[in-house]
Amino acid sequence: MTRLISTGRDTVNYPDRGATARRPLPAGYHHLHHRTRVGDGRAAFEAAGTAVTTFLAHRTSGMGVRTDVGAARPGARVEVGIGLGPLRITAPCQVIWTAYEPARIGFAYGTLDGHPECGEESFLVERDAEDRVWFTVTAFSRPNRWYTRLAGPVVPFLQLRYARRLGRHVRGLAASA
Repeated sequence: MTRLISTGRDTVNYPDRGATARRPLPAGYHHLHHRTRVGDGRAAFEAAGTAVTTFLAHRTSGMGVRTDVGAARPGARVEVGIGLGPLRITAPCQVIWTAYEPARIGFAYGTLDGHPECGEESFLVERDAEDRVWFTVTAFSRPNRWYTRLAGPVVPFLQLRYARRLGRHVRGLAASA
């Protein structure tokens, strides 16, 4: 069951909260949907799901992650960062929904004030009827800072590149199970 919870103290900087859990994605944003096969069987599914929901997949792919929770849960705050020193970009987010189900494990986070983009991104591991394990990144976003507006079409390219990188890392983490 997908849990979508409003904490009453939401500060997400976009109006379409929870939209990665349903289709179609909202208009007026760049959309991203990238799916990677990461393995087969229950062990790969559980390892990939744990790697995604504990933010290990993000960390091993080169992102800095700060959070006070061990695993994703609705309302949890997460700060993702990349770069060094004055060139470091931080992206504050809040977990919007989680899925801890027999054939689906994952979460979505939404952008908070101070994030370079506004929108939502989900990271979902699924096990299909043929016992194949898939990792999917789904997002909708638009620029929220002068530098992301200036970067224009480069930002969606970088988002897709990162989704592919994340998929490779999830595959490696699932294979080590």
